[in-house]
Amino acid sequence: MYLSGRERSILGYLLSSSNHKTVKEIAEKFQVSARTIHRELRRLEHSLSHDNVKLVKEVGKGIMVEGSAESIAALKNKVAQITGVELTTEERQSILLHTLIQLNEPVKLYTLSLELDTTIPMITQDLDEIADRIASFGLELIRKRGYGVQVKGEEAQKRAVLSHLISSHIDLFQFIDRIKAKNKEQSETTETIADRLLGLIDPLKLELIEQQVQQMRHQLPYDLADGAYIGLIVHLALAVERLQKGDTIHFDEAYRTEIKNTPEHQVATEMIERLGTAFHMQIPQDEVGYITMHLRGAKLRENQDYLLEDTSLNLAWKARELIEFVNEHMQTQIEGNTQFLNDLTTHLKPAIYRIKQQMNINNPMLADIKRDYLELYTVLKEGLVTIFPELQVPDEEIGYLVLHFAAILLQTEERRHLRVLVICSTGIGTSNMLASKLKIRFPEIDRADHRSFFELDRSTAEGYDLVISTMPLETVDLDYVLISPMLSEEEVVKVKQQIDKLSLRTSRHRHKLKAENGSAFIDNLQSMQRYAETILEILHGFTIYSIPGHDYFLQEVCLITETIGLVTDKQVLFDKLKERERHGGLGIPNSDIALFHTRSEIIQRPSFLIFSLPYSVNVQAMDGSYLAINRILLMLAPTSAHQEALDILSQISGLLIQGQDTLQLFANGSETKIYQYLSRKFQLFMNEKSDI
Repeated sequence: MYLSGRERSILGYLLSSSNHKTVKEIAEKFQVSARTIHRELRRLEHSLSHDNVKLVKEVGKGIMVEGSAESIAALKNKVAQITGVELTTEERQSILLHTLIQLNEPVKLYTLSLELDTTIPMITQDLDEIADRIASFGLELIRKRGYGVQVKGEEAQKRAVLSHLISSHIDLFQFIDRIKAKNKEQSETTETIADRLLGLIDPLKLELIEQQVQQMRHQLPYDLADGAYIGLIVHLALAVERLQKGDTIHFDEAYRTEIKNTPEHQVATEMIERLGTAFHMQIPQDEVGYITMHLRGAKLRENQDYLLEDTSLNLAWKARELIEFVNEHMQTQIEGNTQFLNDLTTHLKPAIYRIKQQMNINNPMLADIKRDYLELYTVLKEGLVTIFPELQVPDEEIGYLVLHFAAILLQTEERRHLRVLVICSTGIGTSNMLASKLKIRFPEIDRADHRSFFELDRSTAEGYDLVISTMPLETVDLDYVLISPMLSEEEVVKVKQQIDKLSLRTSRHRHKLKAENGSAFIDNLQSMQRYAETILEILHGFTIYSIPGHDYFLQEVCLITETIGLVTDKQVLFDKLKERERHGGLGIPNSDIALFHTRSEIIQRPSFLIFSLPYSVNVQAMDGSYLAINRILLMLAPTSAHQEALDILSQISGLLIQGQDTLQLFANGSETKIYQYLSRKFQLFMNEKSDI
């Protein structure tokens, strides 16, 4: 009997159950589409035709294996005796591609057929498809009679393919397990695609690299998502392995000059020096450029100063347009949610960077996302084409955006009682979406927070009634419920059973907050104090100034800030603001105001000021058009400003792109009315923070 790996797994699943299984249940079990299951079942029917058993399909019930007790027992024994792992076409081609990239010389078809234990015609057919696959990475498959087969192209593209193979065929958490449980002994060895790809990286090197990255991680001005963190480690491990084989990379010198002064470049430089020392090898400087690019494409920040960065407010405006597009096409009302706008902009910035730099991204949940959120996926795909016509957004990135929107669409206002901690390493959008799903399915849940796997320990779960994880937590001593990010019906039952158990326990700890711990309580109090101090600074300093409306209005603005002691050097501020203006338009579309903003060491305190002009001045808008402005909004922060100050300024920026009423107020309102409006918004902000 010949069975593929998936066919054998499906058959084993059916044989192990005395009940019918629906196609949906089987698809969710093996995390594939229903169409794939239908195809595999047709093959199984043919394979079982000589075993005196058959697959019986009953409408409304599902599928089960039917036959005599003797025939069923014989089939189970036959399946158990099937040795080795039969590869799917995709897996076979991936092993073939992995083999070709690892070799720096041409290889004969006969050698490849022996390597994969298949025929030369099958290898030839696989190579036809591989040629198309690698073309999108900028690689070429060379095939010549008497010469053999070889993959040609830049080393950077070869590494991108290897990285893509790893992320496509290895569960991300296998790498997490390798990192968290260092060099744990493997109980058995097999010849699966995952095993071959894991063999690309020496576990001892992986451990050493992880140590270096962990030490450097906190030097970045932002945190990394778990997926990005692991991706960086895999990137570095592949780089070390390839360099030791003599495969060097070349980075564009002009672009390296452009990114040389970024904080990511500084971290990458030190990281390379540390790795060179650790592995007793000289690592070329070209590697610094690629690590910098990886870091810049892997940001994960929550409630940070994204609106004070170059081009970020422009991007926030695009994010708002995307929200309005979804509202219009799906009859939803996603509006007035500053936090969601922040999250969406935070996700879009590195995503656009990755797209422009043609960086590979993998989304293991894409098939499930398309299945469960097809309408939202289709609308977002159309919206991205409309709002970002210059970008070719891959399906994987669209999938992650779907998770962000799904999370906010699934939110509910009902009050509940249980506190749940969600551990999910595939990104904030996934965590939010799963948390929202849990709230909807279980009215008992009052609050569902999410945490990064890498910051998880026993203390993290204190104060929570239930821990739910989308990955095995073998290295952490916690009671938890293991489910998938998509929350299947079987998993709903698992969670319900655990909640039912909780109801039998005492509820005296049910509403205990982690912030009640001494140190956490003090930290929270200090944070609230910094929020309050920043709000008072901004409100006390808020003024509307009148300045001459000529071509040098920006110099007048800078002179006033120096006169009132807000900055120590008006020329430095002027240069910073002009530099910001060169990065993109600052005029807010459909208004007659512009927002200038920057951070600098010459700025003394967080501030928000308005400057009125006696007549209109033309400036470039955020959407690329030009508009006439009558007022300038100025937002400033010191380089050393604490996070709470940046949160407050980000709140103000978010207000500007929430709606026309707010724009009209800032464009025409009096100092008193704007002051009162800001006071009300700050009060709401503080109320929300105090509830956390």
